[in-house]
Amino acid sequence: MTTIAVLGNGRVGGSLAAALTRAGHAVTVADRSHGSAAEAARTAPIVINATPGDGSLERLVALREELRDKILVDVSNATVDGPDGLPADLLYPGSSLAEQLQESLPETRVVKTLNTMLFTVMTAPSILTQSPSAFLSGEDPQAKSTVRELLTDLGWRKEWIVDLGGIRTARATEAAILFVPHVIRSSGFAPFALSVAR
Repeated sequence: MTTIAVLGNGRVGGSLAAALTRAGHAVTVADRSHGSAAEAARTAPIVINATPGDGSLERLVALREELRDKILVDVSNATVDGPDGLPADLLYPGSSLAEQLQESLPETRVVKTLNTMLFTVMTAPSILTQSPSAFLSGEDPQAKSTVRELLTDLGWRKEWIVDLGGIRTARATEAAILFVPHVIRSSGFAPFALSVAR
């Protein structure tokens, strides 16, 4: 059992918290308020960022001391939304939210994952008819190993998890969010994920 803090209590954060609790972990969910997030992050070795990506950097930098020496699992995408509320552009072109977080929080081990799918797939990858892929980006091998174990707890098979390398690779998976509005417009909100077919 691991103590995990989930920052963000929306659909993504709520789904992850419920699934990780079912898997036997001790999970605390914090809302967007600083006090709630600080308390949750202070007591957990693993913190999941499930806050809206356009405000994540500011919120998490404010928790610098609470996040020191922690694993920060970033599942958010930082985008500029279009008139329909769907992602239209990247907030950090030529970079990524994960890179910005790692640069701003050098004593925190940032791992990017689960950001290339609808939230329903994050905790139930087997609902898809084809094998999905969950990507890992991060500088710390041990942190990525720990996150890999959490993914298996969520139902991800080991062969579905792809380690892309350092944190800079997160800019590729974050850019994939630009597929989402087009897929949704063509197919609706049916669950989907990116997959590496071999």
